[in-house]
Amino acid sequence: MILSVDGVSFAYPSNEVLHDVRCEVAAGELMAILGPNGAGKTTLLKCIDAILRPQGGAVRVEGRDVLRLSAGEIARQVGYVAQRTEVALSTVYDAVLLGRRPHIRWDAGEDDLRMVDAALRRLDLQPLALRPLDQLSGGELQKVAVARALVQEPRLLLLDEPTSWLDLRNQVAILDLIRRVVDEHEIAAVMTMHDLNTALSYADTVLLLKEGRVHAHGPGRAVDAATIEAVYGLPVVIHRVDGRPVVVPREGPSRGRPHRH
Repeated sequence: MILSVDGVSFAYPSNEVLHDVRCEVAAGELMAILGPNGAGKTTLLKCIDAILRPQGGAVRVEGRDVLRLSAGEIARQVGYVAQRTEVALSTVYDAVLLGRRPHIRWDAGEDDLRMVDAALRRLDLQPLALRPLDQLSGGELQKVAVARALVQEPRLLLLDEPTSWLDLRNQVAILDLIRRVVDEHEIAAVMTMHDLNTALSYADTVLLLKEGRVHAHGPGRAVDAATIEAVYGLPVVIHRVDGRPVVVPREGPSRGRPHRH
């Protein structure tokens, strides 16, 4: 088991956010964390990466407690893609090369540079390689962050809403790439998402949080309408399109309402 979250609880000074959260993610598995705003999705990711220190429970990556690892050891094991990328005074190429830092002793070698070039190609970033980060769109910055995490060669990849800044074409490209990397390299990945349909299409398992507690955890195909309604407070129906589940709210827009052009 690559990731084991065992009874994690976390509280900010003003409120308790996570309560006894438990889950596991195996090699070759992609898990989506779902839930309404404020459910604790991002907080859980930060606890897994030791950005935040839980008040209770433990997080283990390949059997090792992350709170007992150095920052360098965590960086060699875990790649983290935040919702918003800090814009530094560097080029796209240099920003991606930073992902190799945990593996470099003195200076980047030919293998490191080849890995950066490969990541830029896979994410269609080669034309932007020499562009400063402060000249990129939000979607382009998100792709740079994903590329930097991939060149880390992590055993566990954490992504906080990886498609939030991307158009539909790039959403599919990023998620296809993440799915392929998980499968080909037998790593584990965890991503937070708001889009239920996308999550159910790509993830092997889902973790549904409600008010900081695990409401459901298991295969995405096993999630039913009653579970989604209990978590989100919205009646839904689940249809199948080409074998994939599609969640549709029961309460659509009023049919009598005039359309605005």
